[in-house]
Amino acid sequence: MSGPGTAPAAEDASLPTVSVVMPVYNSAWVLEECLRRILDQDYPREKMELVLADGGSSDGTRELALRLGVGRVLDNPLRTGEAGKAVGVMAARHDIVALIDSDNLLPDRQWLRRMVAPFADPEVFASEPWDYTWRAEDSLITRYCALLGMNDPLCYFLGNYDRRSVLSGTWTGLDLEQQDRGDWIKVGLREDALPTIGANGFLIRRADLLSTQTQPYLFDIDCVYDLVRAGRSRVAKVKVGIIHLYCRGFGDFARKQRRRIRDYLYYRTHAQRRYPWASFPRARLVWFIVATVLVLPTLAQALLGWIRSRDAAMLFHPLACLATLGVYGSGVIRARLLGRSEILDRSGWGKR
Repeated sequence: MSGPGTAPAAEDASLPTVSVVMPVYNSAWVLEECLRRILDQDYPREKMELVLADGGSSDGTRELALRLGVGRVLDNPLRTGEAGKAVGVMAARHDIVALIDSDNLLPDRQWLRRMVAPFADPEVFASEPWDYTWRAEDSLITRYCALLGMNDPLCYFLGNYDRRSVLSGTWTGLDLEQQDRGDWIKVGLREDALPTIGANGFLIRRADLLSTQTQPYLFDIDCVYDLVRAGRSRVAKVKVGIIHLYCRGFGDFARKQRRRIRDYLYYRTHAQRRYPWASFPRARLVWFIVATVLVLPTLAQALLGWIRSRDAAMLFHPLACLATLGVYGSGVIRARLLGRSEILDRSGWGKR
């Protein structure tokens, strides 16, 4: 049966099945709105499943998920988000895996239909939104990241970002083959030009994902790199956004940057990371360091962002660069002095 705002039954029958995989840990503060927006999608309910992997929440996350109708909430003994994704993907039953985090909010009811549409092209192995949805009611740092198009300002200097940036007007700074297909862009990835694609609303064919290294941790950008190396190079950037509630304040931002560098160094030491961060021209990293230390270049970027967006959140840019340089630099020095790195403790994360 169909009516206004619904797709015909024949179209519904042709839609692929989707497993939404979500790692959670003390996520009750945001989980209800996240799940309600997913369950409210204009998508056949029998073609969807939700699989949550809980890292041992103590704030009622598991109980909330079950109350809202999540079919399966699995244990994630390794606790990290990457381990949770691995648990969820192995349990997923459907054709397409949608990696959606608990701090992601789908902006409208048509989001999932538009995200799966590119999979009608057999060359396309994955799809991802082309920007972050900006909202005036979000925190300053969340608005900054949405406008910048990334959560890590270093990526702007490297050019390997994967969402539209108010500074550049494009969704990536890399030179990639792109074919505009109307509602989405067909992109050809290369080993030497690979955006940080793979998180915050990333959809991928489960068969392709399982052909990569997903255990015991699933690092999304590494899986994409594995597929590109194996000859699967076509992805879709869909002309939709996604809301990412990244940070409430500076403390959250600094902690997430510290987690990023410490986790990366730890997993790289244990040969579990494959994305070629070292392949980017060293001059871009040097420019990030120089621009950050001098402040004026990053301040000029911030003013440009403010002029284009009229949001004072862009003025956080110089401080974001300074914090990132300080945290990453101290993380590398610490690892070299100790001869090792450790995963940042997650105890208490997410509690409100």
